[in-house]
Amino acid sequence: MKIINGVLIVVFLVFQFQLWLGDDSVRELNMLQSELDAQRQVNSDLEERNRLLEIEVVDLKTGLEAVEERARSELGMIEEGETFYLIVE
Repeated sequence: MKIINGVLIVVFLVFQFQLWLGDDSVRELNMLQSELDAQRQVNSDLEERNRLLEIEVVDLKTGLEAVEERARSELGMIEEGETFYLIVE
């Protein structure tokens, strides 16, 4: 009877070790869950950025106002007949 109890205790301890500290343990599961949450947040941010870029692309393809606005703000272009004023503080 003592041998059976000893074997059962050893088996129990081995299973507990595997459950808490082994390769597929609870600790590993929690770490993977936190990595998954972080990756989901990154994916959400990237999807939002892609949505905004898609809206901008559609606007640039369809409207001349967006192209003109970009030329003015990013390239410093002015339309013919306009006067450019630079105000220095």
